[in-house]
Amino acid sequence: MPAARESLLDAAFTALARRPWAAVRMVDVAAAAGVSRQTLYNEFGSKEGLARALVRREADGYLAGVERALAVHGDARDRLTAAAEWTMSAARGNVLVRAILTGCWSERLPSPTLSAVPSSSSVPAQRRADGPLPSPGDLVATVRDRAVAALAGPGATADTTELARSCELAVRLALSCVAAPPGEGGVADLVRGVLHRQLVG
Repeated sequence: MPAARESLLDAAFTALARRPWAAVRMVDVAAAAGVSRQTLYNEFGSKEGLARALVRREADGYLAGVERALAVHGDARDRLTAAAEWTMSAARGNVLVRAILTGCWSERLPSPTLSAVPSSSSVPAQRRADGPLPSPGDLVATVRDRAVAALAGPGATADTTELARSCELAVRLALSCVAAPPGEGGVADLVRGVLHRQLVG
């Protein structure tokens, strides 16, 4: 039930914007999605399962945005700057993305365990939500690796150690700006300033 699943996740995200996760009731999420409570439990197993799936969806959405940013036209600096700006924008506009990126989970948010949890569900999507959730360090490594792949190109054979270092630096700089937003010029000026000698177009 992919459509029902997305509707349930949308309803859970909307409910979270209105009240703390502890006050979000499964029956209300199901009603807002227009499905039965049994459908909700069939899909996610529990409120923890719903929270894990919601966090996973938001992390995947953030990473999809990184991929789009890395695909913009321009040199390596332009593309890493676009990824850094997306990181700032995503964290500013989505409390779950901000928590995923920083590891700072307020009492208003769900705080699912990051490690995998056992599941007896036969729903493939549920097994995926039961897998490990990304930590901030995992996301840094994932974004760094995707940036290296995007910038080095397919089948690159040259040593990418320096490129990986520059990509990680850009990601970590963006994350520091999530925690302490920069002033005039924003994250773009910071990333461009730091990388102006490290990368060539």
